[in-house]
Amino acid sequence: MPEVELPNPEELEERRDKSFSRRVALTTAVYAVVLAIASLGGANAMKEMLLAQQQSSDQWAFYQAKVLREHLYRAQKLVLEAELADATAARGPRQEKLQALAARFAEEETRYNTEKKDIEKDAKKLEHERDVNRDKDPYFDYAEVLLQIAIVCSSVSILAASRPMFIFSLAVAGIGVVSTLNGFLLFTRLGFLHH
Repeated sequence: MPEVELPNPEELEERRDKSFSRRVALTTAVYAVVLAIASLGGANAMKEMLLAQQQSSDQWAFYQAKVLREHLYRAQKLVLEAELADATAARGPRQEKLQALAARFAEEETRYNTEKKDIEKDAKKLEHERDVNRDKDPYFDYAEVLLQIAIVCSSVSILAASRPMFIFSLAVAGIGVVSTLNGFLLFTRLGFLHH
């Protein structure tokens, strides 16, 4: 009867540990990739929020300038209308010039009123964009923290050859991935993150 050589139990354990370490190392690399994506998403959300805020502020300043001009033309029109109402002061060619000037001021007032409404719409659209990006940012922040914790836990699981620590890192990373996706898609809003 041929003799069967049994594998050395220490070699089997060493192979098992190397296989476990490789899987954990690869998983950790995936965590790092998702962390980089979350970091990029957070930076972009912040950049877009600041840009939209700046553009919105510019639009509101433009809006205010239109309001001032509108009021200026309204005041000038009212002064001319009052002058035209004075029958002794407004006769002949002077009256015609004053009426034409009052009509022009009325047109300018109307034009500025219309223009400011368009500017207001643009400013509100930019404010909405700013608010959306502001809402996205905390999800990226939490995703970064969770993914960093997952990387540390998976590294510890390699050193300690601890499967429970690796499973914990998977759970934490899973929450980090969901938070990253929510940062991009905003499929849910957690109230405590939006104060």
